[in-house]
Amino acid sequence: MAQPLKIGPLTLHSRVLQSPLAGVTDRVFRTLVRRSAPQSLCYTEMVSATGLHYAREMPRVMDVGTNEEPIGIQLFDCRPDFLVEAARMAEAEGAQVIDINMGCPVNKITKNGGGSSLLKDPELAGTIVRKVAQAVNVPVTVKTRLGWTDQQINILEFSLRMQDSGAQLITIHARTRAQGFEGTARWEWIGRVKEQLTIPVIANGDIFSIDAALECLKMTGADGVMCSRATMGNPGLVGQIDHFFKTGERLSEPTPAERLFLAREHIRLLFDYKGQRGLQQARKHAAWYVKGVPGAGLLRGQLARMESVAEAETLIDRALTQLTEVGT
Repeated sequence: MAQPLKIGPLTLHSRVLQSPLAGVTDRVFRTLVRRSAPQSLCYTEMVSATGLHYAREMPRVMDVGTNEEPIGIQLFDCRPDFLVEAARMAEAEGAQVIDINMGCPVNKITKNGGGSSLLKDPELAGTIVRKVAQAVNVPVTVKTRLGWTDQQINILEFSLRMQDSGAQLITIHARTRAQGFEGTARWEWIGRVKEQLTIPVIANGDIFSIDAALECLKMTGADGVMCSRATMGNPGLVGQIDHFFKTGERLSEPTPAERLFLAREHIRLLFDYKGQRGLQQARKHAAWYVKGVPGAGLLRGQLARMESVAEAETLIDRALTQLTEVGT
């Protein structure tokens, strides 16, 4: 796991990836991830190709920093021509990888033919990958699930088609669309996919810790892991796993005080970047950071109603003071 990972012509010096997360993995969040995982591939939030087509301008979620590498932009849609257009825009914006989302289970995405609904139409999915791969000069990858339902698990056939269509890496969330995020990820399916493909296979689903990553890799033989929901409120997780893979050393988990300090900084950064909208988004981040902190319930409720950065800082500073008093 300490060896570089090749995605077509691109060489990655980390086998731990940060998943695209809608409403989460903006430029601020990626900056925090990169503090401990500067070599990890991070993805933007997923971008609607239809939205790009009609807006004719780059949305904020595609804002990529000048020195933000390695970086991928994830697109979703079911229209091959719109996705080709969007992929070209993403490449021009600086994306080193174009990822096609074929796994999102959310109804508002699937009802329009995007996300995991493409699992039901492998031919269309293959056409999308082939056309996008022909249109750009960077690797095209796919993120998907096991199938639409437990009775329609088709990841083995589907992944082969993606590879044959030109995908240069596939990430598999080891749940079906019907599962959503419930139940346990079925990593054994990732192992079956890995046995039949020649392109890299990245394991996703229930990667909540170093031990989970190790267990998953042992079971699947995958080429790397992708962290998703576990990084919400803990953007250092990618770096913890990456550091262990490279050195065998376990970095300590962030203390409650460290999480509060990071929450304080994250709120400020989001406001500086997005203004009042950023402050509103910071409320959910704050809730994730304070989980497990003494008095978390009360603090979470207060931060959910914060109206300014100053108010948030006062609340967090008070919680930090209480932590110090308890410690003494």
